[in-house]
Amino acid sequence: MGPEPSSVAAPIDAYGRLPTLEQIALSPDGENLAFLSVLGEKRYIVITSFKDLKTTPILDATTAKIRDLAWADSKHLLITQSRTTNIFELRNSFGEHFFTLVYDVESKKLTNLLQQAAKALNTVSEIPQARTVNGRTVVFAEGTYFPDNIGYHALFAVDVATGRVKLQEGKSKSALDWVIDAQGDVVAESSYEEEKQRWSLRLKKDGKWVDVYEETSPIDWPSVEGLSPDGKSIIVSDVSEKGGAEWRAMSLAAGKWDEATDLSYMVSNVIKDPATHLIIGGQRGRTKTQYFFFNPKDEMAWESIALSFDGENVELMSWSNDRTKVLVKVEGPKTGVGYHVVDLNSHRITPVGNAYEGIAAADYAPVHAIVYDAADGTKIPAFLTLPHGRDPKKLPLIVLVHGGPASRDMPGFDWWSQGLASRGYAVLQPQFRGSTGISDAHRSAGFGEWGRKMQSDVSDGVRDLAKDGLIDPARVCIVGASYGGYAALAGVTLESGVYRCAVSVSGVTDPRGMLQWTRSRQWRSTSAALRYWDRFMGVRGVDDPKLAEISPLTHAAEASAPILLLHGEKDTVVDPGQSDDMNRALKKANKAVTFISLKGEDHWLSRSEKRLQMLQESVKFLETNNPPK
Repeated sequence: MGPEPSSVAAPIDAYGRLPTLEQIALSPDGENLAFLSVLGEKRYIVITSFKDLKTTPILDATTAKIRDLAWADSKHLLITQSRTTNIFELRNSFGEHFFTLVYDVESKKLTNLLQQAAKALNTVSEIPQARTVNGRTVVFAEGTYFPDNIGYHALFAVDVATGRVKLQEGKSKSALDWVIDAQGDVVAESSYEEEKQRWSLRLKKDGKWVDVYEETSPIDWPSVEGLSPDGKSIIVSDVSEKGGAEWRAMSLAAGKWDEATDLSYMVSNVIKDPATHLIIGGQRGRTKTQYFFFNPKDEMAWESIALSFDGENVELMSWSNDRTKVLVKVEGPKTGVGYHVVDLNSHRITPVGNAYEGIAAADYAPVHAIVYDAADGTKIPAFLTLPHGRDPKKLPLIVLVHGGPASRDMPGFDWWSQGLASRGYAVLQPQFRGSTGISDAHRSAGFGEWGRKMQSDVSDGVRDLAKDGLIDPARVCIVGASYGGYAALAGVTLESGVYRCAVSVSGVTDPRGMLQWTRSRQWRSTSAALRYWDRFMGVRGVDDPKLAEISPLTHAAEASAPILLLHGEKDTVVDPGQSDDMNRALKKANKAVTFISLKGEDHWLSRSEKRLQMLQESVKFLETNNPPK
């Protein structure tokens, strides 16, 4: 890689490997922590007791893809993992499939949650949720039921002590999700009928389903969030002109919208009481993680926790059922990235550990929330990470574009941008039009702008930083994954003269090919997924000639800078053939290109050695084509 710049802090391996500590969950009684941790050369799921400070490894997870750890009760831990595989019973089923295991703390036995489910797969489609029913812990899991050799979306209820499974709701092809109250009763169901493009909500009254609302929704249908703070209504969120989600309350008793309730908030996640499962607040904040609570006591308690960490970014991870012990993740230049348990009764803070071994607080590169103007005057929020030990003038720049595109970069520690900054680069993360979490107007401004204004929004950020003299416009590269990989390739094919190199990780190279691949994996030739992509791309189906205008593959011969392509061999989101095709086209045009297939890897770089390989190869490529000094 050549000599490292003086601003380098922690070694690149520290940023590239999966976190040393993650997926932490506090037990309902507040006595135990479960988490993923690195012990020697392996990753384990471990349980640590606050009583005797004893740490017990319970499962070697070195090769497993652990997606979630959650306590069903204080004696049973739910472990959800995924595998990239085919399921024999399902057509076009190659993808990421999820399984939930139950670990009994006392017997130390590990079982599959749905192993006793008759005529069903042992996979889950959502993270399971637990309830206490008549003094017993019941876990509700959404899965696939085969009563007549046809797969239906179903809801199962599992007694975790015995493993016995009951089919709670089944034989539905259109059900999206169900709402379960604190007593374990299913009280609401939302569904979507593709043929009619219709979203509907129904409530269960006296054991029977009653349809209460429906609307035509070709693409953006409402989302059921859960039960209201008083438990009397279903909270439904939908896009709002004010930005974020507009909440509406459907009365369980009347089956009508509660016009007297004003619940409009810009939220990214709702917060539920761990014992009652009622919505008690939400998460929001564009530049820093923020929470709101309906109860003033909860609001004051959270404010006291946040103040305890002196302005750092504090994220709520989990808490005990009585909400007196709170597990938080704290990120910032004063503390680095670590986990802490706050005891609200004793006012004591117990450090749990650092998320990344080898990355100290002093290594945390400062992150600034900025806003710049796009060419048409649209305000583009962004995060700018600056390297330590360098005068913020004429810096080399890496533009790091997020995926989605209907997504966003979040406040707090970002391993990729921090890793690049540690090499001496400034890193710009633009929230271009089409990004979420800013406002619905900002998101919808991206419709039809894929490869157009969504792309120029990114390069406008380069021009803005150059205008202020912060970066050297002759030393800029563009990097991204998924949609961000597309943007990186578009930056050196559809655009010219802005970037001196590009790195695409699992990126879309040919929008037409992407739509064709998506259609081949559907049950029908039209779907909400295809309509979603058509809207962003501003086209009408796979045969629209305008797709060629926004295709880096079509414009490969116009590539104006060296390109690095990396792609997971088992990617189920973006066809690995996209990078194969781009590699061949660039070589045919005698363009500088390097292609690295990440063997056995998925779309999300879930395995530590492959994530590290990606970062190492990217940094090597960047330092060769855009030296940081």
